[in-house]
Amino acid sequence: MCESTTTTLKRRNRAHESAPDLSSSSASGQKQPTRIKNLQPYTKSPVGNFTSRTTSPEQIIEKHDRTDAQKCLVAQVGLENFIRSIVAPLNLKLPDAVRFNMNGAGRLQSWEDVYLAERVYTRCLGISKRIYQTHSYTHEPDKKLAYFILEEHNERSMSFLPGFDFYVLVFTYYDDANNVTAVDVQYDQVSFFLHCMGVVQAQAWFMERVVTPVVLVWAKAYNASGLVNPFTFMLQLMIGPLALVYWLFWA
Repeated sequence: MCESTTTTLKRRNRAHESAPDLSSSSASGQKQPTRIKNLQPYTKSPVGNFTSRTTSPEQIIEKHDRTDAQKCLVAQVGLENFIRSIVAPLNLKLPDAVRFNMNGAGRLQSWEDVYLAERVYTRCLGISKRIYQTHSYTHEPDKKLAYFILEEHNERSMSFLPGFDFYVLVFTYYDDANNVTAVDVQYDQVSFFLHCMGVVQAQAWFMERVVTPVVLVWAKAYNASGLVNPFTFMLQLMIGPLALVYWLFWA
């Protein structure tokens, strides 16, 4: 039996042994909880700075067996309180100097600047209170990396602006002395600002009811032409806007 198959069987046995006993709840007439299978991602390209450029199901299984995943339930009001809470389980330290990458759109060099930026832009966006929570906290000690899904609950300062929840992916890197050296924050920036303006529902309706049917008609016709390639696609991107301008102003 190959090594990957043996590893898979071990994982299945461990899952079976740790599965909750549902016989008592069934006998008492209570509704049995739904079983959910969590699948590991199979990425063909690097995500963040930690994923190898080549991967396979076997490598993913091996990585999962070596990953030190921890459960960390943290809910804090304010970014500074939250940051100090999430590094505590790993005994990480926060020197003022840090490379903080905000979704590739802003790069800050100190925690003081990070906290200042958060205070200013939340007020600009009418956010009166923000509660941070962690989900799927994962730690890879051999790579000195911890990453997790961050949930933000945003309450607004004006009644006509709706509150909303938002999810962010955060990568935290540290050195041999347990000093946090870099933080990489990734999120859907357009969706975030649509939430802030309270128009995300209208945007979703427009994309679903207006844009998607047009795109599907175009995709079917384009595919049927047999000319699908990067060159013809770029040509359409250039000709389309020019034709629209000509039709609006000169036709």
